[in-house]
Parts: sequence; structure tokens; C-alpha cells
Amino acid sequence: MASGWTYLALDAEWEKTSFTPQQRNFALLAASLENGCGYCTAAHSTIAKAFQKVTGETVAAIRAGQPTGDQKTDALIALVRELVAERGHAKRETIDAFLAAGFTKTQVMELLMPIALKTISNYLDHINPAPLDAAFASEK
Repeated sequence: MASGWTYLALDAEWEKTSFTPQQRNFALLAASLENGCGYCTAAHSTIAKAFQKVTGETVAAIRAGQPTGDQKTDALIALVRELVAERGHAKRETIDAFLAAGFTKTQVMELLMPIALKTISNYLDHINPAPLDAAFASEK
């Protein structure tokens, strides 16, 4: 049970970071996409559209690895996906684009939290897949 408490504590800390709720969800979505977790991808897509009023076009662009048209969103998604794909290694250009979009060096470090969260939950779903909730079915 300790691991469950650890996950919840990390999630609570992630909620306290300097990112907006939408940016936090985008980071979780990006990590889930890169980790290939269909359940979490569907869940974070649903959250974006239903609760954060993100357009379907924006969510579709993120899921397809295409630009959203928003420099900050694109820089955030690119850095998270690269950190996940490259196991913590990011190109200087990707970090510079993140900073040029208006983020800070501290926020680069804060992005390790959603990556850790999604590594735990995505891998858990890979080991023991959960059936997709009906609420997320349209985002499969």
C-alpha cells in the first residue's frame, strides 16, 4: 500500500507546480502517448475536452504528434515526449524552445513529476490492463 500513497503524494506535489491545470493535463497526456498507454491517453483526452474545454482539434493534434498552433503547448508536449522517449535526455534545442516559449528552468525540472507519475500508472496498465471506462470510450 505504501506505493499507492507515494503515487498520491507525488500527484499532490504535481498539482502544486507552476503549470496551469491544462498544461499539467497536457504533460500527463504527452507522457501517456509516448508510453503507449491507451487507457491514460483516453482518460487525459477526455479530461481535456470535457472539463478543460480544450478543442477536439487541439487534442487530435497532440495525439497525432502535430503542432497545435500554440507555441507554449507545442513546446511543453515536445519536451515531455522527448524526455520520455529518450529516458531523461533532451536535446538542447528542445529545452531552448521550451524556455523560449515562456517557461522557466525550474519548470524543466518540474516536468519530471508527470513523467514519473505516468511511468508508474502507464506501466501498471501495461502489466495489468484495466478495461476502458465507458466515459473514455470515445477517446480510444
